[in-house]
Amino acid sequence: MLACLRRKGQATASELREGLRPFRPLAHSSVVTLLQRLELKGLVTREKGTVGKSFVYRPTLRAGATFRAKIRRLVHRAFGGDSVALVASLFETQPPSSEQIDKVERLLDDLRQKRKA
Repeated sequence: MLACLRRKGQATASELREGLRPFRPLAHSSVVTLLQRLELKGLVTREKGTVGKSFVYRPTLRAGATFRAKIRRLVHRAFGGDSVALVASLFETQPPSSEQIDKVERLLDDLRQKRKA
């Protein structure tokens, strides 16, 4: 849900429900409950929408740090701290496109440059 909201930038519960439908169909009340929980954790904010009773939700800056923490825990729990094994598993599960390979190569080049500095 939070990833979908980050992609959209901002969305109502109905818009998020539609965005999630191909991956995980949810009842509107379930989407609202999840958004309320994310708001309590400080991961999203909400403000009154322009139509009806709807609210518009936005991810907070803290959401990026949350993703990093979750990935860090995943790497340690599932891959014994080996981030290369995580990437290999991702690429085995869903082979990257040529564009994605180019992006990964640029990322690796950037990481090499930072190490030299």
